[in-house]
Amino acid sequence: MSVELITLGTAAGPAFRGPENGISSALVVGDAFYMVDFGMGCSRAAHEAGLRGKDLAAGFVTHLHSDHVVELPGFLLWNWGNPVDGFTTPVSVLGPGKDATRPAGETLSGTRELVSHALQAFSYDIDIRVHDEARPDLASLLHTVDLDTPAHGSPEAARPFDVYEDDRVKVTGILVEHPPVRPALAFRFDTDAGSVVFSGDTAECDAMAVLASGADVLVHEAVNLDFYAGKGFAPEFLNHQRISHTPPEGAGRVASAAGVGRLVLSHLAGRADPAWWGSRAASTFDGPIDVAVSGQRFGVGRPVLARA
Repeated sequence: MSVELITLGTAAGPAFRGPENGISSALVVGDAFYMVDFGMGCSRAAHEAGLRGKDLAAGFVTHLHSDHVVELPGFLLWNWGNPVDGFTTPVSVLGPGKDATRPAGETLSGTRELVSHALQAFSYDIDIRVHDEARPDLASLLHTVDLDTPAHGSPEAARPFDVYEDDRVKVTGILVEHPPVRPALAFRFDTDAGSVVFSGDTAECDAMAVLASGADVLVHEAVNLDFYAGKGFAPEFLNHQRISHTPPEGAGRVASAAGVGRLVLSHLAGRADPAWWGSRAASTFDGPIDVAVSGQRFGVGRPVLARA
């Protein structure tokens, strides 16, 4: 069974600082695909990559920052029903639940409520299309799950946990460090052809090396701290970038500790030439490194393919 990673969007946000789409990836396994995060532009990027909703198996959300979920409602609405070659059978959407560590966290939405509120907001459109275009009821097709994650700081938090499994993939997750966001997750997809790990947003942390151990491909975020310092951002913003994200050297250290086959840098926060990102990651990791762009394809167990 063939497996292909497509980096649909590689930009951090929420800001427009370059030509790349917002963060989103697809993992194509045989005749089905799985989405990881839903940044700005992912719906069109997926379509241009040849992905159609009828082949969507499941979607995964690493955390609830807007640049990772802003287009989740649009992706579902643009990929649902026969008129758009969309899904007509149940699809799972899995992601973090409510943040119990945050004041008033129980009143703030987790993944399940994010989706249910979006369906309510678009209820007029959905109702019209169900009755006017013979589409199936959208809510009945979505199996939305707030993942039951270990308590932050507990011994279990340092270990991977089961997330999802079907006849193509087994998905595990682990808590990562992206303060003050909790829970923030990384995901590992194991298939017959190999394994791909997505860091989500994270500071450099041991948990990533644990989850990614022996993986074929590690898709890891990276930040250019000098870019933000040079732009005169507020100290609070600079501190967030420092404690919540990983410099490319750190991504290389994680890849080296995990013994992965290839490091793909994505969710690039700040701007720099590809050589800047790659050379710094290469100072700590001696395997293949790619500075991903939107629409790039990677065959798991095969050579990197051209941009879509």
